[in-house]
Amino acid sequence: MYQYTEFDRQFVRQRADQYRDQLQRNLVGSLTDDDFRPLRLQNGWYIQRYAPMLRVAVPYGELSSAQLRALATIARDYDQPDADLLHHAQRTQDDLGNPKAPKLKSGYGHFSTRQNVQFNWIPLAKSADVMDLLASVDMHGIQTSGNCIRNIASDALAGIAVDETADPRPFCEILRQWSTLHPEFAFLPRKFKISVTGAKEDRAAIAWYDVGLQLLHSEQGELGFQVRVGGGMGRTPIVSSVAREFLPWNQLLNYLEAVIRVYNRYGRRDNAWKARIKILVKAEGQRFVDQVEEEYRQIIEHDGAPHTITQAEFDRVNASFVPPRLNVKRKQTGDKVEDILRAAAESDIEFARWLQRNVRAHRNPDLRAVTLSFKRLGFAPGDATAEQLDAAADLAERFSAGEARVTHEQNLLLPWVRCDQLPDLWRAARALGLAKPNIGLLTDMIACPGGDFCALANARSIPIAHAITERYQDLDDLHDLGEIDLHISGCINSCGHHHSGHIGILGVDKDGREWYQVLLGGADGSKLSGPAQPGRIVGPSFGAAEVPDVVEALLEHYRAQREHGETFIATLRRVGFDSFKQAANSARHVAELQTV
Repeated sequence: MYQYTEFDRQFVRQRADQYRDQLQRNLVGSLTDDDFRPLRLQNGWYIQRYAPMLRVAVPYGELSSAQLRALATIARDYDQPDADLLHHAQRTQDDLGNPKAPKLKSGYGHFSTRQNVQFNWIPLAKSADVMDLLASVDMHGIQTSGNCIRNIASDALAGIAVDETADPRPFCEILRQWSTLHPEFAFLPRKFKISVTGAKEDRAAIAWYDVGLQLLHSEQGELGFQVRVGGGMGRTPIVSSVAREFLPWNQLLNYLEAVIRVYNRYGRRDNAWKARIKILVKAEGQRFVDQVEEEYRQIIEHDGAPHTITQAEFDRVNASFVPPRLNVKRKQTGDKVEDILRAAAESDIEFARWLQRNVRAHRNPDLRAVTLSFKRLGFAPGDATAEQLDAAADLAERFSAGEARVTHEQNLLLPWVRCDQLPDLWRAARALGLAKPNIGLLTDMIACPGGDFCALANARSIPIAHAITERYQDLDDLHDLGEIDLHISGCINSCGHHHSGHIGILGVDKDGREWYQVLLGGADGSKLSGPAQPGRIVGPSFGAAEVPDVVEALLEHYRAQREHGETFIATLRRVGFDSFKQAANSARHVAELQTV
């Protein structure tokens, strides 16, 4: 993991001190709410439906055990609303008429699809204390909101993936340092998101980002990036296009400076729905790329390429990303791996499934990457209690060199697990409820917090996720269905990435009631999904009570149509959208007949 320098620590502490002064002035009335609003947003503090929400930056997903414990402390000691507020919020949710929905809870963190951690109930008066706590473990909420360059995302398997061309983490860290409080890009037309991968398989959804970067080698063997620009979901889902097939690695910052300057100059500021760079790229096409290339030429030739990454600077940052020293004896480990697999096959099907679903190959053959599943009944996808955050810190220290990573799918991954320790890790994770072997399966769904918390949401996501999860608790059934990406968003902003789900669910508002559109055939760019593409809406929206039946109808249609070994998305593409659309809408007709 990257180790903060004294400059880094001083910067974060000063920002926390600055925020405390701003908060105190706001609380006594000398700084108005309107003047305070952009200041708190720049530090990750939103005012949501019922209470403030804090978004903590987790650059490229990496967390130390000390940072996990700090997050646990925030959940336990600060994510605690006034009892009357929580009671009022729960009564409001109960009035929406879903008695089976999970009750609103406090005292937990939420892993987001952008590898951040969010808290939903921290009183604003305590927010400066939380900023101090975060700064003590090299964390903050800087630029997790606002029209600026947001948290840099990456592949959770960065640096350990077997299909990796080069480790993207040093470049992610260089991007973080370059973009933090960048004076020219502090007030862009809209928020700006960057994702980086170094692997052949896109596990970082780069085609859905404002800028997506893929490390690769040129025909001459030189390391560089393919640069994609103009991706995004929301009201207008657009897959990014390639702006540069190859960019030398040391020119990364100079080229991104050109991209964002052109966006800053020409991006729309009169309409928030049309302000993202994807709209500009779509409207201008090749002219946008030409403008970027001209700006890049000016930066190189006229300005002297001021942001060229030197080898010395790369080496300085890269030194933080060397593999940890682990006590691994190769020959013994090889024998133990065979014993593990044999024992799993002979005596414990649950352990065997865990090895199959939750354990990934590692570039070091003596190690594995293990995913802790934060998808369980009674909790929103990605929620982690204070106790589980503390326990995850313990697991990271015992089994993963003190490191964990937030995944795009809202789980935690342990990247440095010795093969001979897999049985002990499994037993420990199972005791905590974090070893469910469902990674990549239906109940490993992505969902935003939705209308339970977010003031922008049209409908709730969590009750829909709960109802589907409750219906598919049988592991035999889940494994028979195979790999399926189910994504749920509570509004068109697509924080739950519904556009890229094999099955996507979008909350919409109709006359003050919660309704849901169902989409089919989306893809995030991974090996399973294929090239990124948005899903298609099957027809008119469904009532909340109908959605689980619609999902079941789709899955039963898949079972009836699939060929041997075929996944849901493969069957959908072979059989065709219209066939599945008819199956989805048949569930509506059944519900109408039952009502009659």
